[in-house]
Amino acid sequence: MVCVGESMAVFVPATAPRSWTEGVGGAESNVACHLAGHGFRSRWVSALGDDSFGRAVLSRVRASGVDTADVHVDPTRPTGLYFKQPGAVTYYRHGSAASALGPELLDRISLAHTRLVHISGITAALSPSCLELLRAVLRDRRGDYLVSFDVNWRPALWERGGGPELLRELADSADIVLVGSDEADSLWGTDDPVRVRSLLPRPKTLVVKQGADGATLLEDGQRVFEPALSVDVVEPVGAGDAFAAGFLASTLDGHGAGRRLRAGHLSAAGTLLTHEDVGEALPAELVSALLEADEPAWRGARVSTEGVRLG
Repeated sequence: MVCVGESMAVFVPATAPRSWTEGVGGAESNVACHLAGHGFRSRWVSALGDDSFGRAVLSRVRASGVDTADVHVDPTRPTGLYFKQPGAVTYYRHGSAASALGPELLDRISLAHTRLVHISGITAALSPSCLELLRAVLRDRRGDYLVSFDVNWRPALWERGGGPELLRELADSADIVLVGSDEADSLWGTDDPVRVRSLLPRPKTLVVKQGADGATLLEDGQRVFEPALSVDVVEPVGAGDAFAAGFLASTLDGHGAGRRLRAGHLSAAGTLLTHEDVGEALPAELVSALLEADEPAWRGARVSTEGVRLG
């Protein structure tokens, strides 16, 4: 699997006064890291600055088992940064190395033997060339692979406008689309999965994530809802990427609708329990038990930093 998009150095306040903990944040690399954790060969394609932040990002993503051979090191542009505080995220990514990516990227990477390419709406907002890159990924298929698109609506990145129309255009050209119900409501005026499907008729698979309530899958005329796990949330940032990876991994493994949604919820739970953008996976034996659990047991389970309590 190939994930294309920007990652940045992320700083979160530490417990000591005036100190910060450095990490890595980026939707597509988050998905790549989770996919590697699910046992898939995953590759992250992007650009970083030739600076200490870029080297730290590359090292962290590579340490998660992700292939980073196609990450370009830009000698003139910097690595993007963002600072994460309770209730607020501040980005410093204008003019970053990744913002210079364009459709020519596809000429220098191989997509042979690729089963899925994952992209997100964040990339479309970074620059006109990045938007053209996503259009090329969706239009110029260079192999027999699926393209998944996570809408990832970030209003602050769309200062030039056009977000709702462009994101609808891109989403409707993908094979698999993931969108939050709150995002759909902000962008297109509806959070109803059926109405969202009417706006995006072309993708084979549409997942509408409905926060703590659950998620709905619309595919082949079928509509399936799976409630979310009950989780004692530490921080929600990154949980959507984890859900995407769990759902995509289960999809490529050929599982049915309900199990694929559960796999997404279980993957998200590990990240909800941490301040990190990529959290630890839940214990494999518990994941297996919950994937097979009947509905009362699934609804009765509760996940916390102390462990998983089954209903």
